[in-house]
Amino acid sequence: MRFAVAPMWEVGPSLRLLRSGAPHAVHGPWVEQVRPRLAALGPAYGLLAELVPPAGYVPDFLNPAPTGPAPTLAGELAAIRATPAGQVRRDLDRLAADQADQAHRAHRADRADRGTLGPRLRALYADPEAGLARLAEAVEAYWELALAPYWARIRAVLDADVLYRARQAAEHGAERVLNDLHAELRWTDGALRLSRRSRPMPRRTAGPGLLLIPSAFTGPGLFTLLAPPAPPQLAYPARGIGRLWTAGPPAPGTAALAAVLGRSRGLLLAELAAPASTTELAHRTGLSPSAVSQYLTALRDARLVSAHRAGRWVLYARTATAEALLDPDG
Repeated sequence: MRFAVAPMWEVGPSLRLLRSGAPHAVHGPWVEQVRPRLAALGPAYGLLAELVPPAGYVPDFLNPAPTGPAPTLAGELAAIRATPAGQVRRDLDRLAADQADQAHRAHRADRADRGTLGPRLRALYADPEAGLARLAEAVEAYWELALAPYWARIRAVLDADVLYRARQAAEHGAERVLNDLHAELRWTDGALRLSRRSRPMPRRTAGPGLLLIPSAFTGPGLFTLLAPPAPPQLAYPARGIGRLWTAGPPAPGTAALAAVLGRSRGLLLAELAAPASTTELAHRTGLSPSAVSQYLTALRDARLVSAHRAGRWVLYARTATAEALLDPDG
């Protein structure tokens, strides 16, 4: 049993949340910031929307088994691009069948429309190699717009979850970890039982070991993925996500940092509790756009701010270094 923090396990669930249109008790602030910017993705969004339906099955090849505790997005995209054509087509066949089944149970869609793939997925089915290259580009564009500006904050929550579970395992054993992970999961009588999984997961066919993957956007239920010979993947809602987007008072370290960096640069760092564009920062701080741009360049050179471009949007975010400097307990 091991843990991994995997960027692709945030891509699919977060995209599904954005597409739902429904308010969300936890991720509402993030949705309000990101959803208006999705149009900047253009055709990339159309491909991802076809691949990640509002409910049901998501193709397994989108979530390659992590080879280490913290795979990079680039590494995961390389694994996706290397997916054999046969697996791509099998997963797409399963996606079409699952969507047909959902349509049938919901008493919607004509029989002729059931089980069909959209035009972009038909192109992926016909030429997996070229289609996977386009998919990797689409994921990169989505990541830069929707997740990269927030990744330092998200990653801190995921890492904290892993450290908490690791301490549980060291002090109380794996049984405590598994029984504390989620209400749907129980370790009893030498067997791991998932109460709401629709398909059986017998050990003889599931692959060796178990990969536990904390996720900010997975939930409220568990997600499982079986792709032998890789170990089963089990993604679960990470501890602490309820505080992920909570707006609190200015960071206690802001005033002290401003004394070193200057008032305007310190003010911009304080405002970047949530990623923002130059225009947004100028509006909120009263600084001119040119001054904001100049200060952000200096902060970026000092590795306190990162910039993320998607279409016409350039979002600036505090780096992990800046978060540590602003943390009074750090």
